[in-house]
Amino acid sequence: QVRLVESGGGLVQPGGSLRLSCAASGSIASRNAMGWYRQGPGKERDLVATMFSYGVTNYADAVKGRFTISRDNAKNTVYLQMNSLKPEDTAVYYCKYQALYVNDYSWGQGIQVTVSS
Repeated sequence: QVRLVESGGGLVQPGGSLRLSCAASGSIASRNAMGWYRQGPGKERDLVATMFSYGVTNYADAVKGRFTISRDNAKNTVYLQMNSLKPEDTAVYYCKYQALYVNDYSWGQGIQVTVSS
């Protein structure tokens, strides 16, 4: 079982920036994907960005050019740099770990990001 601990959320004004971090611990597969999903009020949980252990990234169209995902494999940590934040980015952001080729995944507890003036 992989445990995920998220940090870095909070309240920010429109146009501002935040960086989320997610540290993984436990039995981490060498080939994996780590990423971020978000769930706004009354909405489904949607993909924001994901990054595979070999470097490939994938972004939702709504965040392309504003958000950047990165990871430090030595620290088993994934980051989400969020710039030019908009009110519609307000959501609970969840970190997800997924081992490749096996049915093994974990979710973080979620962290609130609020974009408001």
